[in-house]
Amino acid sequence: MPERTIEQQTIIDQLKQVAKGLGETFAPFCEVVVHDLADAEHAIVAIHNNLSGRNEGEPATELGLARIADNEYPQVLSNYANQFSDGRRVKSTSIGIKDSRGGYVAALCINIDLTLFGALQSALGRFASTDEAVDAQESLEPSGAAIRRRIDEFAARLGTMPRALKAEDRRALIHELKQSGCMEVRRAIEIAALHLGVSRATIYNYAK
Repeated sequence: MPERTIEQQTIIDQLKQVAKGLGETFAPFCEVVVHDLADAEHAIVAIHNNLSGRNEGEPATELGLARIADNEYPQVLSNYANQFSDGRRVKSTSIGIKDSRGGYVAALCINIDLTLFGALQSALGRFASTDEAVDAQESLEPSGAAIRRRIDEFAARLGTMPRALKAEDRRALIHELKQSGCMEVRRAIEIAALHLGVSRATIYNYAK
């Protein structure tokens, strides 16, 4: 085992704890690996949610070797396309960790298996699809909620709140609600009056 400074060993030890926490949080879809870049031949010192089939003591990857060779190599490479040995698609992020002297000590690598997410996306897409050939228009929103939402949207267009609308604005609003058919539903006048903070008689007069 190569000699390390106390600082370097501390970094490795702490990084193992970070990897453990990440692995437990994002199990079982996310593999988290710690590489000790001081020992390229046996770089993997921790692996959680083993999805790649690798083991502790195996050598560094190409990115690890690149960081060992060049301290100016990018420290963070995120969300790049990758794949496991069996061909499964992976989204990977690799984070290089430096010591106080600016040299790479370790790397934390995160590999997310996209296989399940791809299947889930396909299933959700199928589940959420509708038949565009069916010509039917319907809203399952409660009528009271629909009226209140339309009032809120009208007020928002004027940059104000429903209860702050001026009389002429309220009149235009009720006309708009009437044109859309909202005033035909049961208790529409009462709902609009309560939401606008005016009397039912006022709304009734606007709706004439």
